[in-house]
Amino acid sequence: MELGAYLAVSAVLFVLGMAMAAARRSLIYVLMGLELILNAANINLVAFARFKPEIGLDGQIGAIFVIILAAAEAAIGLAIVLNVYSRFGTIRPDDIDELRQ
Repeated sequence: MELGAYLAVSAVLFVLGMAMAAARRSLIYVLMGLELILNAANINLVAFARFKPEIGLDGQIGAIFVIILAAAEAAIGLAIVLNVYSRFGTIRPDDIDELRQ
Protein backbone atom coordinates (compact mmCIF):
# COMPACT_ATOMS: atom_id res chain seq x y z
CA MET A 1 0.00 0.00 0.00
CA GLU A 2 1.11 3.53 -0.66
CA LEU A 3 1.13 6.52 1.63
CA GLY A 4 -2.03 7.93 0.03
CA ALA A 5 -4.06 4.90 1.11
CA TYR A 6 -3.04 5.35 4.73
CA LEU A 7 -3.81 9.05 4.56
CA ALA A 8 -7.23 8.32 3.06
CA VAL A 9 -8.09 5.89 5.87
CA SER A 10 -6.84 8.42 8.40
CA ALA A 11 -8.94 11.19 6.84
CA VAL A 12 -12.06 9.01 6.93
CA LEU A 13 -11.46 8.16 10.59
CA PHE A 14 -10.88 11.83 11.40
CA VAL A 15 -14.09 12.93 9.67
CA LEU A 16 -16.10 10.20 11.40
CA GLY A 17 -14.62 11.21 14.75
CA MET A 18 -15.43 14.87 14.17
CA ALA A 19 -18.98 13.98 13.15
CA MET A 20 -19.49 11.87 16.25
CA ALA A 21 -18.08 14.54 18.53
CA ALA A 22 -20.11 17.29 16.87
CA ALA A 23 -23.38 15.32 16.91
CA ARG A 24 -23.38 15.33 20.74
CA ARG A 25 -26.07 12.65 21.02
CA SER A 26 -24.50 11.29 24.21
CA LEU A 27 -21.27 11.71 26.10
CA ILE A 28 -20.23 8.18 25.09
CA TYR A 29 -20.44 9.19 21.40
CA VAL A 30 -18.27 12.23 22.12
CA LEU A 31 -15.64 10.04 23.81
CA MET A 32 -15.73 7.55 20.93
CA GLY A 33 -15.33 10.41 18.46
CA LEU A 34 -12.26 11.66 20.32
CA GLU A 35 -10.78 8.16 20.25
CA LEU A 36 -11.31 7.97 16.48
CA ILE A 37 -9.55 11.32 16.05
CA LEU A 38 -6.59 10.09 18.10
CA ASN A 39 -6.44 6.86 16.08
CA ALA A 40 -6.39 8.89 12.87
CA ALA A 41 -3.42 10.81 14.24
CA ASN A 42 -1.69 7.53 15.10
CA ILE A 43 -2.13 6.24 11.56
CA ASN A 44 -0.60 9.45 10.22
CA LEU A 45 2.37 9.24 12.59
CA VAL A 46 3.18 5.64 11.72
CA ALA A 47 2.58 6.07 7.97
CA PHE A 48 4.84 9.10 7.70
CA ALA A 49 7.53 7.38 9.76
CA ARG A 50 7.37 4.41 7.39
CA PHE A 51 7.19 6.17 4.02
CA LYS A 52 9.14 9.38 4.74
CA PRO A 53 12.10 8.36 6.92
CA GLU A 54 14.03 11.49 5.90
CA ILE A 55 11.67 13.57 8.03
CA GLY A 56 13.25 11.99 11.10
CA LEU A 57 9.91 11.47 12.86
CA ASP A 58 9.75 8.50 15.18
CA GLY A 59 6.16 7.62 14.44
CA GLN A 60 5.98 4.49 16.55
CA ILE A 61 7.15 6.29 19.68
CA GLY A 62 4.71 9.12 19.03
CA ALA A 63 1.89 6.64 18.47
CA ILE A 64 2.66 4.84 21.74
CA PHE A 65 2.60 8.20 23.54
CA VAL A 66 -0.79 9.02 21.97
CA ILE A 67 -2.14 5.59 22.94
CA ILE A 68 -1.10 6.17 26.55
CA LEU A 69 -2.79 9.58 26.52
CA ALA A 70 -5.91 8.06 24.97
CA ALA A 71 -6.09 5.43 27.72
CA ALA A 72 -5.86 8.11 30.39
CA GLU A 73 -8.45 10.23 28.56
CA ALA A 74 -10.83 7.27 28.33
CA ALA A 75 -10.51 6.47 32.02
CA ILE A 76 -11.08 10.07 33.12
CA GLY A 77 -13.82 10.59 30.54
CA LEU A 78 -15.74 7.50 31.65
CA ALA A 79 -15.43 8.59 35.28
CA ILE A 80 -16.91 11.95 34.32
CA VAL A 81 -19.72 10.24 32.39
CA LEU A 82 -20.58 8.08 35.41
CA ASN A 83 -20.57 11.13 37.68
CA VAL A 84 -22.80 13.09 35.29
CA TYR A 85 -25.21 10.15 35.01
CA SER A 86 -25.46 9.74 38.78
CA ARG A 87 -26.03 13.47 39.26
CA PHE A 88 -28.38 14.27 36.37
CA GLY A 89 -29.81 10.88 35.35
CA THR A 90 -28.84 11.32 31.70
CA ILE A 91 -25.74 11.31 29.52
CA ARG A 92 -27.11 13.62 26.83
CA PRO A 93 -25.00 16.80 26.79
CA ASP A 94 -27.98 18.94 25.76
CA ASP A 95 -29.99 17.90 28.84
CA ILE A 96 -27.26 18.89 31.27
CA ASP A 97 -27.81 22.58 31.72
CA GLU A 98 -27.81 23.07 35.49
CA LEU A 99 -25.10 25.09 37.09
CA ARG A 100 -24.17 24.56 40.68
CA GLN A 101 -25.57 27.27 42.93
